[in-house]
Order: sequence, then structure tokens, then C-alpha cells
Amino acid sequence: MSSKKPTPAPQMTDRLFATERNPEDFRFDASVARVFPDMIRRSVPGYTTIIPMIEVITEQYVQPGSHCYDLGCSLGASTLAMRHGIPHTDCTLVGVDNSTAMIERCEHYVALDDHELPVTLRCEDILTTELSQASVTTLNFTLQFVPPERRKDLLTRIANATLPGGVLILSEKIRFESETEQNTQTQLHHEFKRANGYSDLEISQKRAAIENVMIPETLNTHKQRLLDTGFDQVLVWYQCFNFVSMLAIKNP
Repeated sequence: MSSKKPTPAPQMTDRLFATERNPEDFRFDASVARVFPDMIRRSVPGYTTIIPMIEVITEQYVQPGSHCYDLGCSLGASTLAMRHGIPHTDCTLVGVDNSTAMIERCEHYVALDDHELPVTLRCEDILTTELSQASVTTLNFTLQFVPPERRKDLLTRIANATLPGGVLILSEKIRFESETEQNTQTQLHHEFKRANGYSDLEISQKRAAIENVMIPETLNTHKQRLLDTGFDQVLVWYQCFNFVSMLAIKNP
């Protein structure tokens, strides 16, 4: 049997919104999966910092014999970061996404990754996937795509499945209480996209496609809900413009 690694998937440039198109809601379909690494790198400030820090946080909090979950794993960037942060061979790492196109490409990236810890990928809804004995769970820009009325139930399930001393890493695009700050931070985010080569047309069309699908909330809303659902501490470990990453901790 050959041990030859699979050929890396081509890294395609995101041009999905570069020409005039009929308005439709954003979907994580095959066309998005093909350009997703480029899209998220050029769209999310600090993404290239957050991913390696997920490895650092995982290594700090992972417990022997526990389960680790990446919910909404897409192509597996945070899954692989968690994988490299887990030193225990008796841990289980699970990536979950409801997009078949994303899971298929994620399998490819996992196969290319040089690490011995097995990764289980589930093409399932994160709202119903089984969770238990978790020491580290990641929701990396995932919760914002869950209907607002279902977010508390999901976080309650995660908190209930989290071991004492375990954590949830929650990264989100947020909105601000102040309209002035909201407008300023949004403008800065758009300038970030322009600096990364997106045109005004691309920015406008992407925003129209995503506004009914991705519903951001305030930082205070996130923090209070995490406390209400069973976590004991919530801290912001990263922020750039209107993008933040939080660490929700269950006390030992």
C-alpha cells in the first residue's frame, strides 16, 4: 500500500462577488468551499493570529482522556490547530459541519496534516450532534450563523458537556451598543477588505448576501449568555475591529 500523501487542494482566489449577481443569501456550498481559505484570510481581521492561538489555548486546557470538538469546522483550520495542541494520545478530536462540500475538503486537509492524533469528522448539525466529556470546544465564527433563538440552547449543551476546568473558545463578529462606534468599526473593517484587494462591489454584494444569514450580537450579550448557560468566567483574549475571540471557562 502506498503511503504517498494526497496532492494539496488548489488554493483559489475569492472572486465570488466580483461581478454583478442576483441577490441571494450566502451559503457554504461548493463554490465557497473552493475559495474559503482566501475568503476568510482577506475578510476576517486577525484570523491568521487566532488560528495558531487556538493551538496554544488547547494545549493549556486539554485534559487526558477527554473529548475536543470543533463545531462548524469548515475546512478544518481550527481543527488542525487543536490537533497540534493536544499532547494526549487518549483524547478524541471531532470536527462537525453541516456542509457536505466543507467536510469533503476538510477530509483532504486532515489527510495532508502531519500528526498522529486521529480526527473524526461528522457531517451533522451542531445543534444536535452528540457532545460529552469535553475539555476544549471551539466555535470559531460559527455561532453567528446559528438562529439567535437557538444559540442559548446550543451553548447550554456545550456547557453541560464541558468538564470542570474545561473551556469554550468562541470567536464572533460583534456589533456595538453605540451607533457611532458601530459605524466606525464597520468602516475600518471595510478598509481592511479594500487593503486585501476586495473592490467596493465585492464588499457591497458580500454584505447583502450575508446580512440575513449572519446575525451579530453585542459583546455584553455574548458574555452574559455564556455565564447564564453554565460557564463561570468569560474573558476576551483577542479583538480587532468588530471581530473578537472569547474564552469561556468552567471552574475546576
